Amino acid sequence: MRSKTLLKSVLPVVVVLAGLGGAIAIVKAKPEAARVAPPEVVPLVEVLPAVRGQHTYTVHAQGTVEPRTSSALVAEVAGRVVQISDSFVEGGFFDRSETLVWLDDRDYRAAVAQAEAQVAQARLALEREKEESRVAREEWERFDRPGEPSALVLREPQLAQAEAALAAAAANLDRAQRDLARTELRAPYDGRVRTKNVDVGDFLQPGAPAASVYAVDYAEVRLPIYDEDLAYLDLPLGKRGVDRENGSRAEVQGRFAGREHVWQGEVHRTEGEIDPRSRMVHVVVRVADPYGAAAEVGGIPLAVGMFVNVEIEGRTVDDVVVVPRQALLPDDRIGVVRDGKLDLLDAEILRATGDEVVLSNAIEDGAQVLLTRLGVLVDGMSVRVTDTPGGAR
Repeated sequence: MRSKTLLKSVLPVVVVLAGLGGAIAIVKAKPEAARVAPPEVVPLVEVLPAVRGQHTYTVHAQGTVEPRTSSALVAEVAGRVVQISDSFVEGGFFDRSETLVWLDDRDYRAAVAQAEAQVAQARLALEREKEESRVAREEWERFDRPGEPSALVLREPQLAQAEAALAAAAANLDRAQRDLARTELRAPYDGRVRTKNVDVGDFLQPGAPAASVYAVDYAEVRLPIYDEDLAYLDLPLGKRGVDRENGSRAEVQGRFAGREHVWQGEVHRTEGEIDPRSRMVHVVVRVADPYGAAAEVGGIPLAVGMFVNVEIEGRTVDDVVVVPRQALLPDDRIGVVRDGKLDLLDAEILRATGDEVVLSNAIEDGAQVLLTRLGVLVDGMSVRVTDTPGGAR
């Protein structure tokens, strides 16, 4: 009985020890694994071939199209509107010589007739005084009186008075004729009606605006330019601020009738002051004949009030490389791939915009400029180049 009890308590220990020994034997008997070095990871990158050459800077700005000249068509004489032109409607086009509004001119015609009668009377009085002065001199000489006759004897004061009366009558006639002409309201340029204020039957007082009109020979866009962008433009900044013959070219882009359109213009002038708050200079771009020749290019006029984007052509630089903005690495560096190795260069930046970077680095023509942003950048690291369409400009 005692031996059976001892056997029951010892047997489990023996089984555990035997199993542990077998496991140790199995582990020691397994084959040892061969040590293999991990493969080198070479990142795959995109590149663009660099092209050295000439580059023309451009500056972008936005503005609203405005007329070169706008004014109020104002009555200079009083009168009732008796007729208006077919062009005298809001948006109507008119020529310089075209009458837009006719005022009742009957009183002014009467004034001209009265002034003409006064001129005729004054001329008659002058001729009469001239004749009387001649007769007075002949009588003086006939009686052989000593000395020279006085001015009063020769009626010289009366003659001067008659001449002055004729001049006054002529001036009165000239004023009456001008008033008569002013009963026809015209603009001093080819233009367009912006707003119409009167119609047939209305009475106009002197100084009352009949309409608001503007010229259509030029359209202008007033553009704010950042101070730092002025370095890339050839602008008339001198005393006159105008360069009519050699203005920088400008491309005006706008959306009209659901489509994008382009008009060609040029920089006409710069305004005389720098905005003290924004530190900007305002440049004025002109487009000639916006409703005529300029509209014929695309068939769409450059209408007043349109919001447009303008690209101004600036200075030209030689022997530079232009790359996309994504090629500019952190710390203003540029990566160039040569024989599968990455060469990191400090970027010599002439200008950087949101889309491109202009470099003066001595990067050889056709060099592979890195485009891919890698997490780790080490000078001399190995890289693999993938085919990429296009190229750096």
